[in-house]
Amino acid sequence: MAIPLIQQIRVGSYILKKLLKGVERYPIVLMLEPLFRCNLSCTGCGKIAYPDEILNLRLSVAECLQAVDECGAPVVSIPGGEPLLHREIGLIVSGLVARKKFVYLCTNALLLEKRLGLFTPSPYLTFQIHLDGDRAQHDSAVAQHGVYDRAIAAIRVARGRGFRIHINCTLYDTSDVERTARFFTFICRELGVEGITLSPGFAYGNAPLQNQFLSRQMSREFFRKLFTLNLKKKWHFSHSALFLDFLAGNQSYQCTPWGNPTRNVFGWQRPCYLLGHGYAATFQELMAETDWSAYGTGLHPACDNCMMHCGFEPTAVLDTMLHPWKALKAALLGPRTRGAMAPEAPEMPRAAGTAPSGPSGEEGAISTGKLGNTA
Repeated sequence: MAIPLIQQIRVGSYILKKLLKGVERYPIVLMLEPLFRCNLSCTGCGKIAYPDEILNLRLSVAECLQAVDECGAPVVSIPGGEPLLHREIGLIVSGLVARKKFVYLCTNALLLEKRLGLFTPSPYLTFQIHLDGDRAQHDSAVAQHGVYDRAIAAIRVARGRGFRIHINCTLYDTSDVERTARFFTFICRELGVEGITLSPGFAYGNAPLQNQFLSRQMSREFFRKLFTLNLKKKWHFSHSALFLDFLAGNQSYQCTPWGNPTRNVFGWQRPCYLLGHGYAATFQELMAETDWSAYGTGLHPACDNCMMHCGFEPTAVLDTMLHPWKALKAALLGPRTRGAMAPEAPEMPRAAGTAPSGPSGEEGAISTGKLGNTA
């Protein structure tokens, strides 16, 4: 099981309490970036363009734990940059685990074997390894030869020591469906990786290469072809069934940017992990003073081709809570890979927690808060 049962129960209970209290906006996953510095220069990355004075900044252990306490989300993802470059990353993770947060430490794995001694295997800790495909695909994406082999070796060592391992796979317009399918089978069957996180490449404005990102329609078509090759359900995804159905073009979702708020060296990033349109000093300021209605598919040009899990997984999770039978059907049958696709975004605004007025079943629509508006 890619997502442990204890995590499903804890997160589900957390969301249910928010719904029963009538809370409109709440975080599910905190994106905690303790630094931007990295030891790779990936072609799709928008973080490495910062000057050295920014790349040398670090969040302290106290700042990280304060952000977690302030936010209250049950899950904490630690991206970067490369978190293992942070000298106190072991203390940060142990502090989060002590708070019984489900921690996903995102790493390119180049330092993983060297740093493993800083960590203790736990159901609350998962290493999420960045792998964008097989050897040739991944080494091309990270612009460095030999990275894939080092990551695979680190995965074997970490698995041997009892750590939970997921991979994070970003897909671009150069990605090949059949090669990606073979890679997923290898990762799940031979390496024993517990979960795959999928990300259609987001068009970062500062990325070194700009001609490699998938449009929304290209993403939907790619995922339909990919999921067709998983008829025997050989792969384990660290996503809700309805998010996978969304990737395949069967759900009309608007993003929920406050579901995965970001705290980094600048503060609380507006509006989301992907767009840096200003910063708030506190989490409460982020939630109360951000113009959430300005962002989403059809609302802001930078959002139009985005299908990233940090924005749309919270929407899918809410839809799962509101429509469990639809979610169960998607989980049992898998994403639909034929037939008409759903509209790209909801047509009518709806308040958080309300049922969609559109079609149900294979094609449905849900929006949250003010983000249900479309242009």
